[in-house]
Amino acid sequence: MAVKITSVAKQLPKYTRETKDILPYVELWLNGQDQRFKRKVLKIFENAAVDKRYSIMDAEAVFLNTSFEDKNDIYTKECIQLAEKCLHKVLNKAVLKPTDIDYIITVSCTGIMIPSLDAYLINNLKMKQDIVRLPVTEMGCAAGVSGILYAKNFLKANPNKRAVVIAVESPTATFQLEDYSMVNIVSAAIFGDGCASVILSSYEDEIGPEIKDEAMYHFFDAEQMMGFKLRNSGLQMVLDQSVPQTIANHFPKIIHPFLERNNLTIQDINHLVFHPGGKKIVQTVEDLFGALGKNIDDTKEVLRLYGNMSSATVLYVLERFMDRDIPKGDKGIMLSFGPGFSAQRILLEW
Repeated sequence: MAVKITSVAKQLPKYTRETKDILPYVELWLNGQDQRFKRKVLKIFENAAVDKRYSIMDAEAVFLNTSFEDKNDIYTKECIQLAEKCLHKVLNKAVLKPTDIDYIITVSCTGIMIPSLDAYLINNLKMKQDIVRLPVTEMGCAAGVSGILYAKNFLKANPNKRAVVIAVESPTATFQLEDYSMVNIVSAAIFGDGCASVILSSYEDEIGPEIKDEAMYHFFDAEQMMGFKLRNSGLQMVLDQSVPQTIANHFPKIIHPFLERNNLTIQDINHLVFHPGGKKIVQTVEDLFGALGKNIDDTKEVLRLYGNMSSATVLYVLERFMDRDIPKGDKGIMLSFGPGFSAQRILLEW
């Protein structure tokens, strides 16, 4: 039984700034710091390959001494609204009603919400009372692909059902005002906020790229590479500088055996639907695939236009492919990386 992705939609937060307009706030934040350090930080923002980003808070609020409680309250309120708009949008794209969904997966790692986001959406949209719900909260950037993977497995076991995956993230709510570490600075330079949703179906007559295979790949002894530490000031980013090189070292094991078990090689893949972790990771992946005649132009463009929105970002890349007229039989790979450290892969066929 085939499981297909039938619709993808994104929802942008209400605040937006170009990177050049954020620099004055960064300069103000750096007041009192060494001049060479200031110049280095501003260069990091200017060279991050992110021209623009969106946020649930305006820049003034991000750079205020907001408490964890206040930031999390904003995260809760704004993420519910974002997700609700996004869910309406993806349902409209698929010409469906809220009661047509049998399984809801909500994905987020940048705030704390109990009950989880799905409970609010079920109530606000009056979805089915017996809908199956699954919140995914601790898989970071990988969770957009993970959510699709979990939805696929549910639908594979349940014919004539539909699932929705909703990823909503606010990395700006995790910015640490008193932390002048490179990790906090690099995170602020590359991340933005966003929401995206995906509908999957096991109805035979519904159209969209079919999920042919999926797999996870776990890096041993790499728990320290990426994640958050819970501090009194909020969620403090953990991002090891070895991430791009570690990904590069593992790439052959991540990609080639996965394709081989489907009797494919990288030459058979037409579309790379990759999560843009940041400029260095994009360059690493581009170096690996450019030699094979492949490109990740859509990945780079999503990073440029929106920044890294954690789990939602790869779904923004997917939407760009879904909105095109892609020839029947074309194949694509979705790929994202996240804390653990792990890689999530999905093989698609149009």
